[in-house]
Amino acid sequence: MKTLYFYLAMFAAVFAVSSANADVTIEVGEIITWVPTSKGHNVEFIAGPDGWKAPKKSKLNKVVEMQFDTPGVYLYQCSPHKSMGMIAIVVVGDGDNDISKAKVKGKSKKKLKALLGEL
Repeated sequence: MKTLYFYLAMFAAVFAVSSANADVTIEVGEIITWVPTSKGHNVEFIAGPDGWKAPKKSKLNKVVEMQFDTPGVYLYQCSPHKSMGMIAIVVVGDGDNDISKAKVKGKSKKKLKALLGEL
């Protein structure tokens, strides 16, 4: 089992203001760790596969680790910067659930549409 690390400062700098890919595909059982490298960021899941219960949003500036045991498409955001387009997708296994109706705001609407077009 491998662990992927995402650095939240990079998340802020790249994903919010560019058209760079903001998605990752992993296998069932893999772990992602989000590591804050600048202040003011967190991880909040806002959509996932049917029957999946989203974890509580993380506190600001805290390391977040999550193991993905359910195949599907997951959408998360940085709560303080959600209207700036700071969202991303995790695809686990052959996930194909529809997250297009997830409630996002501001620049995240356009970003979600672009991300879904890349899947």
